[in-house]
Amino acid sequence: MLALMGFLMVIVFMYLIMTKRLSAMTALMLVPLAFGIILGFGPNLGAMSLDGIKKVAPTGIMICFAILYFGVMIDAGLFDPLINKILRAVKGDPMKVIVGTAVLAGIVSLDGDGSTTYMITCSAMLAVHRRLGIHPMVLPAMAIMQNGVMNILPWGGPTGRVMSALNLEAADVFVPLIPAMIAGTIWVLFVAYRIGLKERARLGTLQMHDVIAETATAAVDIEAEKLKRPHLFWVNLSITVILMAALVKEVLPLNVLFMIGTSLVLIINYPKLKDQQARIATHAANALPVIAMVFAAGIFMGIMSGTKMVDAMANSLVSVIPASMGPHLALITALASLPFTFFLTNDAFYFGVIPVLVKTAATYGITPAEIARASLIGQGAHLLSPLVASTYLLVGLNGVEFGDFQKYTLLWAIGTSLVMLALSLAIGIIPF
Repeated sequence: MLALMGFLMVIVFMYLIMTKRLSAMTALMLVPLAFGIILGFGPNLGAMSLDGIKKVAPTGIMICFAILYFGVMIDAGLFDPLINKILRAVKGDPMKVIVGTAVLAGIVSLDGDGSTTYMITCSAMLAVHRRLGIHPMVLPAMAIMQNGVMNILPWGGPTGRVMSALNLEAADVFVPLIPAMIAGTIWVLFVAYRIGLKERARLGTLQMHDVIAETATAAVDIEAEKLKRPHLFWVNLSITVILMAALVKEVLPLNVLFMIGTSLVLIINYPKLKDQQARIATHAANALPVIAMVFAAGIFMGIMSGTKMVDAMANSLVSVIPASMGPHLALITALASLPFTFFLTNDAFYFGVIPVLVKTAATYGITPAEIARASLIGQGAHLLSPLVASTYLLVGLNGVEFGDFQKYTLLWAIGTSLVMLALSLAIGIIPF
């Protein structure tokens, strides 16, 4: 009965969020509460929920301060010199423009917000692409492919979800995947290079120094310029490099690192209290929905664990998986993440499906961290899903049809996931 109700709960949860009957945050709280009451666990639901919230609290804190940190760095202009160098370097060569677009999208994607990535990348590069006559699908393809790789950052969304669902740390999930992300980025740059060569052969090379200068000028926002701190560039860069090094070395927990880093860059770049408050208020719009969802997920997982539904579901799955397939469950998870994250939302996949797979995999000696890493491989193509809101912004900015964009980009994006999977298997971060 527990297993049946558990699967039914996941199905109801997926149905409600995919049909937009409820938001993910609301469904994560109300659905398990309703099923818990039906199963007779009413008096214990409060304690179960609180246990789940406590487990996801470190992840919620990390996401909050990571979004604030990179938001402040973008406001202060940390990435502006690199953006300007890209614009100067690409000149009128379509191949350089396309590769530069991919590089720029990767840099801006550090803030973990797809909408921000698309707006900045398109505002910097769209006029150049159009002036050269580059195929209109190329710019959004480069932006979404690179953002798909960088979406694995702990504050990007899916990694935060899977860490919350499985009570894991970034050191368990994200840090081992860094080589795979590098491989994914190299693949995106290779695709950009190949497409660029074709566009260069079709269009030739134009002299357009003045157009590039005009493009950079047109992208200027007067209010945004007031927030720039070019005189603090090296200070901000040093803090960011130290922060990233400390993250990899695990000097302190990731959430603590970003809390300290955010405090420092706010004080250094915006000494006035009202300016600090304004920066926090601005970026809170990006941070709050994600944080609220993470804490809501704590209730979902707390009730699933407390009622033993997840254990019963895992046991039922074990009984139907052939023994010969069990040891390869991490690989199966990685391959399955491509269609699952395309046809399901990240919420449905990471909060509904992955916890069950983890329990099943444990019987074969596969750790939760290994399943978590495998589950993130499909992010290379996930953003092309019609369930991802920011993708509609991207196609709108570029004036292309969603279906045509999917057809143009999907195989390249699947290639990103397969390249990341191949390297992950080769170096052992995902067991075969």
